[in-house]
Amino acid sequence: MTIVVTGAAGFIGNHLALRLLRDGHEVVGIDNMSAYYDVGLKQARLARLQTFDTFHEQIFDLCDEKALNGLFDRHRPEMVFHLAAQPGVRYSLEHPQSYIQSNLVAFANVLEAVRNHTPRHFIYASSSSVYGGNTGLPSSEQSNTDHPLTLYAASKKANEAMAHSYSHLFDIPMTGVRFFTVYGEWGRPDMAFFKFTDAILKGETISVHNEGRMSRDFTYVADVVETLIRLMPLPPDSDDKWDSNAPGTATSGVARHRLLNIGNANPEPLMRYLEVLQEALGKRADMKMIPIQPGEPKDTWADVKRLHDLTGFTPATPIETGIENFVTWYKAHYGT
Repeated sequence: MTIVVTGAAGFIGNHLALRLLRDGHEVVGIDNMSAYYDVGLKQARLARLQTFDTFHEQIFDLCDEKALNGLFDRHRPEMVFHLAAQPGVRYSLEHPQSYIQSNLVAFANVLEAVRNHTPRHFIYASSSSVYGGNTGLPSSEQSNTDHPLTLYAASKKANEAMAHSYSHLFDIPMTGVRFFTVYGEWGRPDMAFFKFTDAILKGETISVHNEGRMSRDFTYVADVVETLIRLMPLPPDSDDKWDSNAPGTATSGVARHRLLNIGNANPEPLMRYLEVLQEALGKRADMKMIPIQPGEPKDTWADVKRLHDLTGFTPATPIETGIENFVTWYKAHYGT
């Protein structure tokens, strides 16, 4: 198939695009090469894709509606993965407009392009952050998401609502995937696992939030990609069991739209994660314990029963394996 992947120079998007190319698909990769973090890393990711004749690189901002529609006119994609976004929770406290443009305006433009060209399936990235102030664990797709704690979380919840409305109005099958703390090779420098690795190797102090009393459902990137690949041929239909008097949020009776968690379903204490990381690095960390930060959940834990029932697959890579793979890549890439 011809497949559009937005955020092709990003962490998950790059891994996905590479897998699709290896599987024999034609990939149109879009990225705006934002300077939010190291552009050199993004260029190195793109270099992995540029060796394929079936990769078509497109560098522009999704807020450019004309460029986006022109691309869809030329390539007529049969499948669209929308993974581009302005990431980061804390960054949204200081740069709200970046989230409005990248996560709302750009998303609306992608929906319009999809509306005008109707692919077989549109899969877009949401986030576990939509669960916000909901502390009931594990987080189910039916859990309440009415209390986002950051603008980033609010923008992702808005994406889900926007996608549902377009799916209803234009009969487009759409799946929103809520990622839980994805980590692994070629990861994002703004994420904790990357920052911890960089600081420990440099002998710098790391800041441990909530004095280490946190847990995360760490999800290895290869498992995320496998899940997305398995979802490709499974576009949703409207749910004939959906009750409009007691509407669930995971599926819809009025739209071909579903929401799915993608997580390891195995939350790990932050201090254990740090212990495994130190062992992989062969170096101890100097830690500074600090309070929990605004908008930060204490614990995350994905309920992935619906994902397994649908795809027959559950992410299960242990952190020992995932961290070892990340550290091996990090040392090779940065020569440390």
